[in-house]
Amino acid sequence: MPGPTPDPVEGATELPSEADVVIVGGGIVGTSAALELAERGLSVVLCEKGVIAGEQSSRNWGWVRLSRRDPREIDLMIEAIRIWEGLAERVGTDVGYRKCGILVPFFDEATARTNLDWLEYVAERQTRITAVDRAQVDALLPGLTLAHQGGLYAPNDGRAEPQRAAPALARAAQRRGAVVMTGCAVRAIETAGGAVCGVATEHGPVAARAVIVAGGAWSRLLLRGVGISLPQLKVTNSVMRTTPVPGGPELTVRGPDFSVRRRADGGYSISTLAVNRFDFTPDSFRLARAFLPALKAEWRHLRPRLGRRFLTEWREGNWDGTPPSPFEVTRILDPAPDIAMTDKAFAAAKAAIPALASAEPAQRWAGLIDVTPDAVPVISTVETRPGLVVATGFSGHGFAIGPAAGRLAADLATGARPIVDPAAFRLSRFSDGSPIVPMAGI
Repeated sequence: MPGPTPDPVEGATELPSEADVVIVGGGIVGTSAALELAERGLSVVLCEKGVIAGEQSSRNWGWVRLSRRDPREIDLMIEAIRIWEGLAERVGTDVGYRKCGILVPFFDEATARTNLDWLEYVAERQTRITAVDRAQVDALLPGLTLAHQGGLYAPNDGRAEPQRAAPALARAAQRRGAVVMTGCAVRAIETAGGAVCGVATEHGPVAARAVIVAGGAWSRLLLRGVGISLPQLKVTNSVMRTTPVPGGPELTVRGPDFSVRRRADGGYSISTLAVNRFDFTPDSFRLARAFLPALKAEWRHLRPRLGRRFLTEWREGNWDGTPPSPFEVTRILDPAPDIAMTDKAFAAAKAAIPALASAEPAQRWAGLIDVTPDAVPVISTVETRPGLVVATGFSGHGFAIGPAAGRLAADLATGARPIVDPAAFRLSRFSDGSPIVPMAGI
């Protein structure tokens, strides 16, 4: 079953020979960066090998949350919410953003303890995220059958529509002068004297003073071509879309075996954090030491397997530069969904929330999530490659934080004052001896 269809974006037909900034990748981060730069009066070329939002930016859950964020992401996520609040007016169309609230019932002592401990990270901030008791949970979600001990409630958290957001940003960037190229793979980042000087695409070169790599799961392969080692692996998560449910809850809920959020079409997106498929690849072994702490923290949520993906990535890693590049061979990553996992999540959601009883499966899909060893993104300049900015590795947290991440990438590419301190997102943390600490369950 094919993945969701993002809103169409008509790409340009002529590739400029030069630009101030080239952006690689047309997801939520790349399109956000393109709009930021175009609004500042810079010439921008965005190159997307497939279609805008064709991969994880249209396949995610659609949550816009501050609650349970990794503490290192909190400042950036606060800025992202500010951007989301004005995004519809800025881009001239509704992207489905709503402050619907997110509820995490405490279904066992461990869940309660973990969530209550997390509250310490926002204790000095006016976030309105708070612990609520059993009666308050039952009032927020009438009919909930899940046994619980209260919960974590974030009334300002919300949702948006993944199939709309990045395309709307891309079209807004076009109106402000950005050139958006679809079906235009970047084969290589070009350098002169060690500094970035542009890119080589399948349709020709583009000279540029700066290049932003926002290529999601493809970033490691592209960066390897300029001698940059990005520790990045991939996991596969599957999602179900249901038929519309009249009168269903607006509140987004994260339960023990399911997560559910209302869609603009009246149905629900349902999935779970409980199971992610992990395909062994050559990089799994190359990066084993770097990812060992994350594996220890999350092994219960992973279902490893050795299959076709190992050979696919082995061939990609041994590409000799002869066209077509791996970025052209696979325009859109569209893995098969895990039917059993989505069925389990759907059954758990219906059992816990009786209002979903009339829902039926309408579509299932999967997406490859790019992850880093500490599950924190890289949004960073690269000391050894002046002019290069990396914005990738969002580890399943990228859709919500994307508008602010794109702005931070734009700031770094132009030398502007960054929207937040970028130190936590620096690429060099993986090589400068810094402790790499993943936080389980974020």
